[in-house]
Amino acid sequence: MFHIALYEPRIAPNTGNIIRLTANNGCHLHLIEPLGFDFEEKSLRRAGLDYSELTNITRHANYAEFLQQMAGHRILACTTKGSRPHDQLEYSAGDVLLFGSETAGLPVVVLESIAVEHRLRIPMFAGNRSINLSNAVAIVSYEAWRQCGFLGGIF
Repeated sequence: MFHIALYEPRIAPNTGNIIRLTANNGCHLHLIEPLGFDFEEKSLRRAGLDYSELTNITRHANYAEFLQQMAGHRILACTTKGSRPHDQLEYSAGDVLLFGSETAGLPVVVLESIAVEHRLRIPMFAGNRSINLSNAVAIVSYEAWRQCGFLGGIF
């Protein structure tokens, strides 16, 4: 359906939550290294529960390798520096939802490589810095899935 890519995630429980999320919404999870934690970390397993067996996860050694693997897919940067609200875009199956690390977001060089109209933001009140990574992934991925009629989901 969709691809969720985490650029150098730093916090194991967030990634564990996203593993659980992608098991439930059918997205393919991509982890772009280096990771800020050991993939076998206890807190990652605890947050993901037993969902890791139900999730399609690919690890990439670096961003260049990730881009090579995603050639032909539309990449959408989800960032507080986005130019348009996440719900003001028409999503298509196969889109890649790219999220930065919890501590640094997406680097400028990555953001500048993505068309301005493909840089999305989640609306929030002024004065706030950001939304928790796993919450942001849930918000954007479920909007994309909603637009596709929750294809494959059960109600």
